[in-house]
Amino acid sequence: MVRQNTLDFAMSAHEPQFVFDLSGGQLALDFANTVSYRFEKATERLPNFRELVRFGTSTGAIPASVMTRLSVKAAQFPELAERALREAVQLRETLFAIFQAIAEGREVPEKALAMLNIAAESCTAHRRLVKAGDRFEWRWEAMDVYLDSVVWPVTQAAVDLLLSEELKNMRICASDKCGWLFLDKTKNHRRRWCDMKTCGNRVKARRHYARVKKEG
Repeated sequence: MVRQNTLDFAMSAHEPQFVFDLSGGQLALDFANTVSYRFEKATERLPNFRELVRFGTSTGAIPASVMTRLSVKAAQFPELAERALREAVQLRETLFAIFQAIAEGREVPEKALAMLNIAAESCTAHRRLVKAGDRFEWRWEAMDVYLDSVVWPVTQAAVDLLLSEELKNMRICASDKCGWLFLDKTKNHRRRWCDMKTCGNRVKARRHYARVKKEG
């Protein structure tokens, strides 16, 4: 899966593109959700490096100019691009393990937390404190040089979430087939589905069918 079409950056104008869903409400969760129907017939949404970079621009994690330069660099160094993709997928599974455990009220796997610590230490080395007008801010340095730069903001977002008060609003979709994570920002904190229009309606339709069949 990781090696497939790594260098296929030039897409036909008629080629359909998967629209990355941002219902997670936070960058790290949206990244963890790049597998559709994880617990049923899982569909990989990051099959190649091109899609990884497109996720970065779709979510605002990296600017379009960086996407262009990373695509060129990946075409020049395909083995590095494949390694960056493998590491990104590994990070995604690490984040899923951590946040799924939190959503389900379980202990966070020590191995997953250790792996996130390693990723966080690595990405922190690429942040610089700079003066922007009359204030200071963190900025990523040389994102267009390193092929793994797409996941730097993702890693930072994961750390920020773990340290925030919002962590108590961590949820996982109530569908037993979905597996998408999200922050419940509703007023009554009773949100159950990643998206009511998809998983919510699908589950309700199945229950209705089962009830009608039983009554019949």
